[in-house]
Amino acid sequence: MHDDQPTPPTYVVGDVHGHRDELAEALREKGLLDSDDDWAGGEATLWFLGDFVDRGPDGVGVIDLVMRLERQAATAGGHCGTLLGNHEILLLGMYHFGDTEVPSDFGPRSFARSWEINGGLLEDQDRLTPQHIEWLTSRPMLTLAADHLLMHSDTLEYLGWGEDIDGINARGREILEGSDIEAWWDVWRRMTTRYAFRGPEGADVAQQLMDRLGGERIVHGHSVIADQLGIHPAQIEGPYLYAGGKALGIDGGLFVGGPCLIIPLPWEPED
Repeated sequence: MHDDQPTPPTYVVGDVHGHRDELAEALREKGLLDSDDDWAGGEATLWFLGDFVDRGPDGVGVIDLVMRLERQAATAGGHCGTLLGNHEILLLGMYHFGDTEVPSDFGPRSFARSWEINGGLLEDQDRLTPQHIEWLTSRPMLTLAADHLLMHSDTLEYLGWGEDIDGINARGREILEGSDIEAWWDVWRRMTTRYAFRGPEGADVAQQLMDRLGGERIVHGHSVIADQLGIHPAQIEGPYLYAGGKALGIDGGLFVGGPCLIIPLPWEPED
């Protein structure tokens, strides 16, 4: 009799924000990337939680690397997947709508204005191809991996688009394949919200969300761990487990000097 083969590992990656070289180095340290920046993870699963672009020097370079890893991982029997972050929505909104005014009771609004305020780089826009746009538009908003509910933003606003993961992903894609600027803006606005799992009710809120959507623990990016803990990003060494162990924040704050966190699932703190 032969021993059962161990299950290939699953990893999650937080917000990269244009820091391609730091991402590649962190992937190499985990044995997921070789010296030529090609997939070395075999049958492993790797999920990116979004925010590839803005605030860092090479957002399109990050997208190109991840698109290649997606193809190479599939060939090797592994899987590389990506979720939509709010900065992908902003990048796409800028691409499609530019400085077109969004109807609003709250003063002038446009994707161009928000994109600029939030660290958008003109070089990223200039380098976008139809292939990039098509690929980004087709990314899901939520997924389940290794019994974890993966999401970019630590918010309940996803529930406004559907009753379950498939419904939410389908509705998100429908909006992004359409040209309703108000619906687009609503996606951007909802996905900028955060901190749904903080405070005394956080564990209950997280559990209620998982009761609806599945998963044993929520994993999210979006909210920088250092902001949650009130410390400098350079002090971050690992993810942030909170809400009674029901939520795991993995945004190390790469764009403000924190680490590029690549976290195996399940993750447990060291004693």
